[in-house]
Amino acid sequence: MTADPEFLSGVIEGFYGRPWSHTSRLAYAGYLSRLGLSSYLYCPKSDPYLRKTWQQHWPSSQWLELQELAVTYRNEGLQFGVGLSPFELYRSYTSADKKQLQAKLTQLNELDAPLLAVLFDDMPGDVPDLGTRQAEIVADIQAWSSAKKIIVCPTYYSFDPVLEKFFGSKPKHYWPQLGEQLAADVDIFWTGNRVCSDEIGCSDVESIVAALGRPVVLWDNYPVNDGAIRSRHLYLEPLAHREAFPGELVSGHFCNPMNQALLSLPALTGLSQYYADEAALSSDGFLHAVIGNATLLQLQANASEFQDLGLDGMGDRRRQELDVTYSSLPGDGAAEVAAWLRGEYTFDPACLTD
Repeated sequence: MTADPEFLSGVIEGFYGRPWSHTSRLAYAGYLSRLGLSSYLYCPKSDPYLRKTWQQHWPSSQWLELQELAVTYRNEGLQFGVGLSPFELYRSYTSADKKQLQAKLTQLNELDAPLLAVLFDDMPGDVPDLGTRQAEIVADIQAWSSAKKIIVCPTYYSFDPVLEKFFGSKPKHYWPQLGEQLAADVDIFWTGNRVCSDEIGCSDVESIVAALGRPVVLWDNYPVNDGAIRSRHLYLEPLAHREAFPGELVSGHFCNPMNQALLSLPALTGLSQYYADEAALSSDGFLHAVIGNATLLQLQANASEFQDLGLDGMGDRRRQELDVTYSSLPGDGAAEVAAWLRGEYTFDPACLTD
């Protein structure tokens, strides 16, 4: 457990596919507070105004929702932020691009959010001086942003070879270059040895910390289930096979949750056990209160089936039986299971790194 008040722990809504509802995002302010976690980053891949069309302003209704989120998390005493993905901006960073980026930061500053993530993930990286170009963009963002903490996700955010398979060969010296040229108070995301790491230990992090010359913030892709394979499963076990990392290696730890908001809470109790105060959580009582007694007991009975067999392994007859069971139970958690069983959480092929 960490006693460092600067340590960030919480949720990064950074998945592909069906996003959370605004109601779920608002509710998570209370959930994270109850779990003894500190932070929430809004950066769903489905929001075009953060990614492919980042230059455009959100429609007024969506902008009002973001403002409401910022106020709600602030009132709960939590750190809120967004994740901006200026898509392939490093290929041609012209004076006109800079003006558009500054305008976007001026708008984001209106949220008065303490966190800002700058995300270069899941973009082609075949640029020889990629680290230098990205560091230049981040330096401008840092000059224009009112955020108290900036966290960068590199294009190559893991040792996993799948990244080079889809996004091109990593430029030579990319990580040392990025680590040397980013300001010392800028943090860097890391997912572990794999995009979706089954376990992460201190020894797994030491190599990237040595390459970057600074601690990392873990972007933990558990229990996320947005990939072609993972979307066919539900991951309901508490986060495990991690460590309470020392500050010289890890300065924050975010979990990327499932497309199902309430069903992600059991996994997050594991993150809470690593970092929250001892008195912050009675996870079993919390889950019973939020998900409901009957639904939680049914989930516990089916957890291994949902995780190990998934939709394909269960077969149509079993899926239909369970759909009837969960459709008869009250609450949004049961509704999320039933919708998943019916195939309503469809895979987004833009997610390449399952």
